[in-house]
Amino acid sequence: MTRPNLNSLLLSSTNPARLRTWYATVLDPESDTDVTHYGVLTFGDFHLIIDTRADVADKNPEPGRVILNFDVPDARAIAARMEEAGVSWLAELEDRDGSLFATAIDPDGNYVQIIQLSEEHRKAM
Repeated sequence: MTRPNLNSLLLSSTNPARLRTWYATVLDPESDTDVTHYGVLTFGDFHLIIDTRADVADKNPEPGRVILNFDVPDARAIAARMEEAGVSWLAELEDRDGSLFATAIDPDGNYVQIIQLSEEHRKAM
């Protein structure tokens, strides 16, 4: 039997166009396409699907429940791009034993981590 493969996440918003623009601007996805009425941003083999729903609030009331982690090749460059876009930080970029981590807050209040792991940490995984 083939095992399941997590390949996407549906991120709902009361303002999906704003949210999609933010993710596309600060994280530069491989593709940014429309599939039916969904915005689909592709990062490697993973798809971030952005849509609207009537049962969500303007801001996420529990942003720590799900944190989007992006493995990035240059955390300093991504953090600078986020700064240019006016990001709010939960945790600014920091070096943790050779790996770089930062947690941004997207326009809907969700937490978005950028992570640049050191070769040493990658090997340990």
